[in-house]
Amino acid sequence: QARLVQSGGGLVQAGGSLRVSCAASEFPGSIYRMGWYRQAPGKQRELVASIRRDDWTNYADSVKGRFTISRDNAENTVYLQMNSLEPEDTAVYYCNVDGEWYGSLWVSWGQGTQVTVSS
Repeated sequence: QARLVQSGGGLVQAGGSLRVSCAASEFPGSIYRMGWYRQAPGKQRELVASIRRDDWTNYADSVKGRFTISRDNAENTVYLQMNSLEPEDTAVYYCNVDGEWYGSLWVSWGQGTQVTVSS
């Protein structure tokens, strides 16, 4: 598994922007996919966006056109740029990394970052 260090997030007014980042290190093999999930109080954790090694991206319908996921393969870092934030985006955001090592798959989660959007 990887060591993941998240940064960014915080408090912003509706319509504002925030960026969260997640740096992976100390992992075996290679990273296949990096992504972001979020969990709001009383709700299940949900996928926000993910990006594969070939740069194929996937977004939740609720964030399409507002959020952009990107990655720096050299730094093993994934970013989530969040624009036009809405109060409904308030949640703890978790970094997720999938990798492989000699055919064995591994998954790691970040520690979580609070994003709060005020109305």
